[in-house]
Amino acid sequence: MSVTEMFSYIQGFLSADQDVREDIRKVVQVLEQTAREILTVLQSVHQPSGFKEIPNKCTKARELFCTVRTHIADLKTKFPVEQYYRFHEHWRFVLQRLAFLAAFVVYLETETLVTREEVAQILDIQVVREKGFHLDVEDYLAGVLIMASELSRLAVNSVTAGDYNRPLRISNFINELDSGFRLLNLKNDPLRKRYDGLKYDVKKIEEVVYDLSIRGLAKESETGGDK
Repeated sequence: MSVTEMFSYIQGFLSADQDVREDIRKVVQVLEQTAREILTVLQSVHQPSGFKEIPNKCTKARELFCTVRTHIADLKTKFPVEQYYRFHEHWRFVLQRLAFLAAFVVYLETETLVTREEVAQILDIQVVREKGFHLDVEDYLAGVLIMASELSRLAVNSVTAGDYNRPLRISNFINELDSGFRLLNLKNDPLRKRYDGLKYDVKKIEEVVYDLSIRGLAKESETGGDK
């Protein structure tokens, strides 16, 4: 093979690779749009009247996740399954965002931490790497940390809405989450930086709870709930 032929072959390979990446980008753009739609639905829970609508908003979000599953099914067809990590950079951000949205929905519904398996089920993808398109554990953890920031905001807005018990429950949940992350030896730089943000979320929520305590609002709410 001559030098010209060799480089012509390489150009063919690069062109084919670029075509694959372009096809992936198109699907990811649609996924990102759907993720924004889900976020828009869930953002309304931060409004004073939004707490009463949490069940309806979660139902609507789950309906949109059906669209997400369709787009992910399309994404799976755009590249060889064994080359997941070769193209992972293209959908990593949106997958972390979708993991956050799934975690937020589950928390709003049950006030519990979603498992990696549950997120994978919501997205209709795998957990085990060898089975194909899957939820990488670091993408799952990133999604959970994004949710923590959202919950710190929810704690503040709960007070505005007159729901004084919710920040206490959020505080307990976030503290348990923080304890869990302390058990991990995080070597992924972006993930470790995101975990650093969790410390600020914990502090922010503690300040909300402290403010409620010194004003006696949490105690009054608990008393009112017993009646």
